[in-house]
Amino acid sequence: MWRKLHVEKPGIRLDLTLQSGQSFRWRQTKPGEWTNVLCGFVWTLKQVQNEIFYLVFKSKTLQRPRGQRILEEINSSGEEGSTFYESILRDYFQLDVDLGSLCQQWKAKDSFFAQVSERTRGLRVLRQDPVENLFAFICSSNNNIPRISGMVETLCQTYGERLGELNGVDHYTFPDIKDLTDAGVEQRLRAMGFGYRAKFINQSACYILQHHDRTWLESLRSISYEEAHKALCQLPGVGAKVADCVCLMSLDKPGAVPVDTHTCGK
Repeated sequence: MWRKLHVEKPGIRLDLTLQSGQSFRWRQTKPGEWTNVLCGFVWTLKQVQNEIFYLVFKSKTLQRPRGQRILEEINSSGEEGSTFYESILRDYFQLDVDLGSLCQQWKAKDSFFAQVSERTRGLRVLRQDPVENLFAFICSSNNNIPRISGMVETLCQTYGERLGELNGVDHYTFPDIKDLTDAGVEQRLRAMGFGYRAKFINQSACYILQHHDRTWLESLRSISYEEAHKALCQLPGVGAKVADCVCLMSLDKPGAVPVDTHTCGK
């Protein structure tokens, strides 16, 4: 049973938002349908004008042993109601942000934005899990979107928790930071084609748990942009651009402006 979430105009365009290089795990499983793991559930989304339709799948087992989870569609008798799932989507897509009003302000101040804004109508900045966002953007260094997506999926398959199979495809959670600190992580990821990024993934995970705890990244939401940016840049493999991507896309720092130094002069 598809659930429905109404979005006020100008709302959102799923195709633009999910393919914009912010998140790297959404897959178009059918024309106009997108599937990903979000907040421990497997979701399928589709859009008809200003309505987002969604299916949510979860494990039948409460203990959720690794590798033994079976997915089932949550129906009206499930333990969570529509409000619970709508709140996840509203938070993830930041649907309470008045995008229309912001676009009008930006158009009035920037003639270039006024030109391109019609082509990007409905493109929204996601509010992502900081752990997944950080390690995904460490993978993004000197890389392209298809390859980044492959690396992120490999991380999940190798170190995440298997949620189960849906339409012939296994789905996994994003790894816990602790799992990326284990001995042999760097060597294993190098063998899988991560190159020098393997070292940064392992070293950043180790740095976080040596100096902080698992909740540290999320706690950066409550401090200033300058403080959060400086803290992130202390992580191995995290420079100004990656730090800005994480600040903007998962740490509630809308003033962050990621700049790609490889293209800004072209």
